[in-house]
Amino acid sequence: MSKKVVLITGTNSGFGWLIAKSVAALGHKVYATIRDTEGKNADKAKALARIENVTVLDVSLTDETSVKKAIEAIIAKEGTIDVLVNNAGAAMFGVAESSTTEDVQRMFDINVFAPWRLVKLTLPFMRKQSEGLIINVSSGYGRFSAPFSVVYSASKFALEGLSEGLHYEVRPLGVDIAIIQPGAFPTEISQNIQVGSDASVADDYKAIADVPNKMFAAIGQMFETAKPDPQEVADAIVNLINLPKGQRPLRTVVDSSTGDITKRANDAVKVEFKKVLTAFGMEDLLA
Repeated sequence: MSKKVVLITGTNSGFGWLIAKSVAALGHKVYATIRDTEGKNADKAKALARIENVTVLDVSLTDETSVKKAIEAIIAKEGTIDVLVNNAGAAMFGVAESSTTEDVQRMFDINVFAPWRLVKLTLPFMRKQSEGLIINVSSGYGRFSAPFSVVYSASKFALEGLSEGLHYEVRPLGVDIAIIQPGAFPTEISQNIQVGSDASVADDYKAIADVPNKMFAAIGQMFETAKPDPQEVADAIVNLINLPKGQRPLRTVVDSSTGDITKRANDAVKVEFKKVLTAFGMEDLLA
């Protein structure tokens, strides 16, 4: 297997940390982005940088200049980027009406605009060499909009919308776009869940105030029963990298607790989606 230049975002913890380690272990050259490497993430950045084949870059993904600088540095040294893993993301939980326009904007800045910024900057190099892989880490909530996760789901819906159409546009040019849909996993993201800024609506939702507690209890029970391991997500990404060009599936579900639900929905939509593309004269893109 040829060694690749792999750019991975959000590597200070959770999936990103495991993805970076797993990909580097295969001998690929990993560029791992972490925000604030001289401040709160200094220890994590140093620990990751000690791993063989890993170079840590201090990047603020919502800052166009910061991202461009990082891409230019990689290209100057490596000449290209073979794989992009858009892993960085943020979660939001709570009554949807408590989210202000600014809250929604912030969620989309991180989960939608930042990944697209990286896609836009790396895709030209992949097209030039007629080979490349972009993996966007979504969620099972990118297929279903769950109560109390409405804004988060909306952002993941948007990421999947960008990914799905693009998958068919660039595959004839030698570039693969793939989506990973993780279920619930015990990672650090659960410690940094954002909430809506408008607390004034809370009293109007007292009738369903206990529902979130029931949901968290159910998730905790699933963790006890299924014992989902975040390494499963890293392994799924490694598998996508290893697959031959053109043979990578659009969506990969990684959910040992409830994955069949998402997979069945994906399979059903795929059948109808192919019918639509064929009806609109785009059947050649399905090959």
